[in-house]
Amino acid sequence: MSDYKLLNTRAPRVDAVDKATGRAVYTDDLKRSGMLYAALLHSPLAHARILNIDTSRAQKLPGVKAVVTHHEAGIEPYGVSPARYDETIFCHDRVRYVGDEIAAVAAVDLDTALQAVSLIKVDFEELPLVLDGLTAMDEGQPQLHEMYEKNICAEVNWHFGDIEQGRKEADLIRTDRLTSKMQDAAFLEPQSVLAEVDSHGNLTMWSSTQAPHYVQRTLAMALKIPLHKVRVIKPAVGGGFGPKASCSTGELATCLLAMKTGKPVKLTFDREQVFLHSRARHQFFHTMTTGIKKDGTLSFLEHQCILDGGAYASFGIATVYYAGSLLGGPYRLKNMKYDGRRVVTNKPACGAQRGHGAVIARALFEVQLDRLAEELGMDPIELRLRNVMEAGETTCNELFVSSFGMREALEAVRDSATWRQKRSQAGRIRRNGKGIGAACGFFVSGAGYPIYRSQTYHCTVITKVDDVGGGVTVMSGAADIGQGSDTVLAMITAEELGLSLDDVKITSGDTALSVDLGAYSSRTTLMTGHACREAAQDVKRQILAAVGGRLGVPPETLDLRDGLVVSLAGDIDFSALREEYLKEHKGFRDLPSGPQLTFREASRIAFLELGSIVGTGKYKPPKLGGSFKGATVGTSPAFGCSAQIAEVNIDLETGEVTVDRITGAHDCGFAINMTQVEGQMQGSMMMGMGEALMEQVQYDQKGRIVNANLAEYKIPTSLDMPHLEAIVVESNEPHGPYGAKEVGEGAIMPVIPSILNAIYDATGVRIEELPITPERIIAALHAAKNALLDSK
Repeated sequence: MSDYKLLNTRAPRVDAVDKATGRAVYTDDLKRSGMLYAALLHSPLAHARILNIDTSRAQKLPGVKAVVTHHEAGIEPYGVSPARYDETIFCHDRVRYVGDEIAAVAAVDLDTALQAVSLIKVDFEELPLVLDGLTAMDEGQPQLHEMYEKNICAEVNWHFGDIEQGRKEADLIRTDRLTSKMQDAAFLEPQSVLAEVDSHGNLTMWSSTQAPHYVQRTLAMALKIPLHKVRVIKPAVGGGFGPKASCSTGELATCLLAMKTGKPVKLTFDREQVFLHSRARHQFFHTMTTGIKKDGTLSFLEHQCILDGGAYASFGIATVYYAGSLLGGPYRLKNMKYDGRRVVTNKPACGAQRGHGAVIARALFEVQLDRLAEELGMDPIELRLRNVMEAGETTCNELFVSSFGMREALEAVRDSATWRQKRSQAGRIRRNGKGIGAACGFFVSGAGYPIYRSQTYHCTVITKVDDVGGGVTVMSGAADIGQGSDTVLAMITAEELGLSLDDVKITSGDTALSVDLGAYSSRTTLMTGHACREAAQDVKRQILAAVGGRLGVPPETLDLRDGLVVSLAGDIDFSALREEYLKEHKGFRDLPSGPQLTFREASRIAFLELGSIVGTGKYKPPKLGGSFKGATVGTSPAFGCSAQIAEVNIDLETGEVTVDRITGAHDCGFAINMTQVEGQMQGSMMMGMGEALMEQVQYDQKGRIVNANLAEYKIPTSLDMPHLEAIVVESNEPHGPYGAKEVGEGAIMPVIPSILNAIYDATGVRIEELPITPERIIAALHAAKNALLDSK
């Protein structure tokens, strides 16, 4: 039984009605008086030198108000990580992928803007292409950036423990590989931006972004505007999943056009532009060698990875670190070596996507565990249970897990999915097209450090009580991108102040309100939740101090519950305060009655005593990280973990895969909102299933995307969805508000490997390239059949 009134319940989302009725306002819904429309000129070539840009015809077109190129924008570099600033607003010397931005136009309507773009003439000198991440580092390959020798954008070389000693201790060693394809986040709302400059030179930009704070900084830096004169506002957002977490050329160009014209300017991507901008999932080439003892104890992991990151760095420097660091858990692993390289190619830049950097690495490692278990004759879940970490342990790469329900999650899915009854056993007729597979996952609850070097708080929250009394407004820079963070903040505030959700208003996603680093790395519930709780407690302290002072009782003997002031030290006569409130509100209806003082009265009395009641909260993680280079990436105040079992049915004639059921358990520490936790788990299952079975961005030989739309880029629909069972595990995280930690990204980790392992159980063949298409399954079955015939 929960000790809370609202927390740990299924309270409805605070934005549910607006979204269900169409009242929610997205960026593209916004209109301003005199608004212009922007369009971008994208490169038609994947790699070419720019010889000349002629905008004269575009500038003469009636209705065109501005045309901008690098001449107006400048060529100062920017990017995500200060160590890898490699982009400019517009290309000036050469283009590096099909879609690279060369110019932008603002006009009175979109048709005119698009026509003007078509009139811009660019002379190119085509250059040789680099389209294969595996060969990008080879001698003689074209160099995309002078700053990246051999096209290596970032490199990581880690060695924890003693790999050679681990080899000596291992009774069984095997090497396996897994390759993926670039993938798109497939959010429903394309990127959209509206920019406006006022008469004092203040720039306001509305954008469908995940990270208003970081975008604000990039706008100020790249456009050379004082930071305090830039404001970024996030309206409702139709999904982000990572690619909306950094500043885009679309945002920069729109702001530049607004500055040049003095008019509001709007730009909304079409679906092809979403694919061209990308910043989504990298292509990964993983090789892992793992050693294990006869009793199932892991002895070492040696891991090599190449990431094809497209043309620019974006979040890639973090991605290559995450690909290695998050294999430190959830298992005890004393010896781990990781060598990762992120290369640039002539394709759209990749960035962060749900489960940043770690999804494909986790897939291969979990498949390896199954293969090792099979060779040892051990149940795969039993092997995992023998190696799982417990709360209070530290990984070999110095990540401390303060709460950890990994064992509970594994046992929950094992028992719920009736694993023992359904799994193919050694003596049973198998490979009949039905299979079951298991896997685990491990992820951060917020990045331990900001992207730029700073001692900044990661978030602040301001909670203001209505001066008239009765309600509160929570002001936060946090970005609700559909995951429900506004609801979490409302529930925390209501719980602390003893209010109903209807008495709490949330204003969020605005850099003018407070600092918040954004919606990424599963950080908002733990970090902004902390700050929100602190702000509410500050409000509560002020109200009770004012009421206690008027009553002559210690404020610590008072509390706020169910909309009332409650005495913890016996009955108190509130009549004098009641009388004062009633006199002030003579003629009003619905006046308070009863023996106890209401929050409405108490908050008004606090205003009369102290003036406006404003509570503030803040959060910054404690010092985190190990003693080695790159130790800050992967650090977090807490870690989530998850386990899943997938059940599949495969047509052995066609190779078509049907996922019948996914059972998942996730340790979220404490479920602030049970429905939202389950929803995040189910969303991860769906997204992971799509990436496992069908999603891939396809290119032709000239670097052009051939499926840049949601008709040909396949994602699961409602017809593809299996039965999803979400089991919530609560381990009470000591560093989280009320014990809460992440769920938004970590739950995707086990999906791909559980499906891969289930497909092997169903067919007897291993697939080493994602996505797992019917063609790949049939090819693997034919290869296995031919190998069997050859062996005879």
